[in-house]
Amino acid sequence: MSKVYNTLELIEILAAERRACLKGERLKLEVTVSGNPFIDQFIRTEGLQKFTAYQDFKASIHEYQRENQVSGIVWKDLTVKGKTLHYPEVDTQLIALSGDLEILKAAKKSMLEFWDQITAEMEFYLSVSNGKLHEKINTLDIERIAQRTEWASFLKWENSNFLELILQMGWGKPEEAAYKRGRPHSGSEFIHAVNPGNYPIG
Repeated sequence: MSKVYNTLELIEILAAERRACLKGERLKLEVTVSGNPFIDQFIRTEGLQKFTAYQDFKASIHEYQRENQVSGIVWKDLTVKGKTLHYPEVDTQLIALSGDLEILKAAKKSMLEFWDQITAEMEFYLSVSNGKLHEKINTLDIERIAQRTEWASFLKWENSNFLELILQMGWGKPEEAAYKRGRPHSGSEFIHAVNPGNYPIG
């Protein structure tokens, strides 16, 4: 019986392949920019060839995940204001299996409770126009978004005089949710919490 790679091993394999593609050690040579051989001879295609080679490799890893039921979940810790939460998140290079989605859904309640605790006294903004703008919202708006979403994730920007917490609340497949390419079946909203008088940077 052959060895089945686990989640962390797949993440390492993808990272190594990505480095190889970026160095030009892996190219998908048949990729063309325009499809017209006369025009393509004048256009540098190496960047597209690197990108396509990695995307093809990543797709094969996703198929391996499905075939071998290898979870895409990694467990993370978020520490803010002396409080720490241990929570699940799908790695950005992997996909969520149906069992992973159930884990994410089960964790949502405790994640939102943690958010409520650590963001008391902060101001909230909703990311709009694909993250280019931020619209001020309140806790009632956040509760409405929470009711129509299935899972959550966190990001944190922090230095000695600035704190921004980002709550991603999504539905459907996490790997399709962030960039709106999966709508309407998958998607997400990003809520930014900042100290009063500050504005989101993330």
